[in-house]
Amino acid sequence: MTWDEAIGFCDTWLAAWTGNAPDRLMEFYASDAYYSDPSVPDGLRGHESIRPYIVKLLARNPDWEWTREELFLTEKGFTLKWKARIPAGGREVVEHGLDIVEISQGRITRNEVYFDRTQLLAALRERT
Repeated sequence: MTWDEAIGFCDTWLAAWTGNAPDRLMEFYASDAYYSDPSVPDGLRGHESIRPYIVKLLARNPDWEWTREELFLTEKGFTLKWKARIPAGGREVVEHGLDIVEISQGRITRNEVYFDRTQLLAALRERT
């Protein structure tokens, strides 16, 4: 993957996280992809496990926005430093994190998401 290919893939993929369109987002993932984030630290494998999680996540957060801050090419894809703006608890939470993304044949085969969600969880608790 070239630098320009990685940037193009990353920016298009990040845009797919906004707008509650799980089918559009799932098109980026291989059928046997692995996905993990702080809510599912043991990870999910394959569309049949990932899709239901993504459907719920996007439905709860249709207006969040993800942007690339830095991208580092790796042998199997890229590592991404990102910023997310997440409406939560009547305010906007800004989170920064890191994704490890592995790609094969134009699809994500592994996506590990890392960030400290303390601020986000506190904002969500304020809402209830």
